[in-house]
Amino acid sequence: MGFGVPFSPVSPIVGLFDTYPIGATLRIGMDAGFWIGQFGGIQDGVALLTNAQLHSNIGTPIDGFRPVVRIPIRSITFVSQ
Repeated sequence: MGFGVPFSPVSPIVGLFDTYPIGATLRIGMDAGFWIGQFGGIQDGVALLTNAQLHSNIGTPIDGFRPVVRIPIRSITFVSQ
């Protein structure tokens, strides 16, 4: 840690989730596609989605619905409602 630089253990992307209530339907992007599901919160460096489905970058579903998905914060490229 350098002088005058505050320690920040939390990624700035976590701020993207501040306005979304638990249960809001979100799209969370990653390099290989995006998940659509209900926001379950942030815990231990991951975003939680419930009843989520993975989609390709062109929007077609890749897999069926999953009850809970844990997406590492460092892998997130965008968040939208």
